[in-house]
Amino acid sequence: MISTEQLKSEAEAMRAGLVATRRDFHAHPELGFQEVRTAGIVAKRLAELGYETQSGVGKTGVVGVLEGASPDGETLLLRFDMDALPIEEQVDVPFKSLTPGVMHACGHDAHTAIGLGVAELLARHRDQWKGIAKFVFQPAEEIVSGALAMIADGVLEHPKATRSLSMHVSSKDRTGTVLMTDGPTMAIADKFEIIVRGRGSHGASPHYGADPIVAGAQIVSALQTIVSRNVDPLDESVVTVGYFHGGTVGNIIPDKVTMGGTMRSFKDEVALQIRQRMTEIAQGIAKALGCEATLWFPEIYNPATVNDPKMAEVVRGRARELVGADNMSADHRTMGAEDAAHFLKAAPGAYVFIGAGVHDDEDKNEPHHSPRFEINEDALPISVALVTGAALDMLAKNS
Repeated sequence: MISTEQLKSEAEAMRAGLVATRRDFHAHPELGFQEVRTAGIVAKRLAELGYETQSGVGKTGVVGVLEGASPDGETLLLRFDMDALPIEEQVDVPFKSLTPGVMHACGHDAHTAIGLGVAELLARHRDQWKGIAKFVFQPAEEIVSGALAMIADGVLEHPKATRSLSMHVSSKDRTGTVLMTDGPTMAIADKFEIIVRGRGSHGASPHYGADPIVAGAQIVSALQTIVSRNVDPLDESVVTVGYFHGGTVGNIIPDKVTMGGTMRSFKDEVALQIRQRMTEIAQGIAKALGCEATLWFPEIYNPATVNDPKMAEVVRGRARELVGADNMSADHRTMGAEDAAHFLKAAPGAYVFIGAGVHDDEDKNEPHHSPRFEINEDALPISVALVTGAALDMLAKNS
């Protein structure tokens, strides 16, 4: 088996190419399901490396399949996301976004470059592993839609994925650190919308109507009691109302208001409990104030991103050799969400965070989705070495 030291050396030799590729993607960001240019570059590179390549999977996704020394063994799905965000970039760099109002503010430009680097090393060393490497370059992660679109197009089959591996650069964590945990590492992402219908009237004569704004305001406040008074304090959860729309002018009570937001948790039973209490609270308050509340939830919420302990230990084994135990965290969890969760749910695997902070003082680093988001490009070869090593171990000839 190829040593971590050798992979580190080979990935470091790729640094200039990784940086150039990442900066090219950064300068040409594309929103979810619009990643035509990015997908075209990915498909061309994969084909040149000898991968059987398919484009247009899940609208703009790309899949590359390569057999190792023998096709018998595991099928490892390696997933990398490609889309950008509707944000105006405020970082003055030579490779600043050329698309107004669109920016790679979450690191997916780096992920795509890293994925291509891993694909190159696995192809170079295909005699060292068996089974099948299935690279999935996914669109529309930011709108939590791309994974399901690719799954609907059959990405988990032909060949059927049996293991999975994914990663994310972390701008808030020091470069050279590796962060992951067993079990849930990113949260369930659920969402809701509530429409409160009342009876409009003059603002000076509220007794002739039923005020949905007053009812809605009390609902917003009461929803916060779900986490503080209904959910077990040991089960982390969040309920956030992100928008509230109603009315047009100050002296008219409207007929209805609309509000919506997100709920986060790590357990399915907690997610369902939140839905139930939200319904009871909204409908109960609305009725008490002479109004009516109707609620909408998506048919399928985005599940928690869950690391299989055995697969996580495979990644940690390579990480210890690459960055050292002192630069690792085994309890990294976030209320952020990822639709790579669908892949890990179908094929046991691991999701790892790799530090990419520009400053050693983590408080000085901008968070993801900030218009001032930056990463340290030293994280690129580190990520390629780590993910390649973990992939080789998951596809080991004696596994």
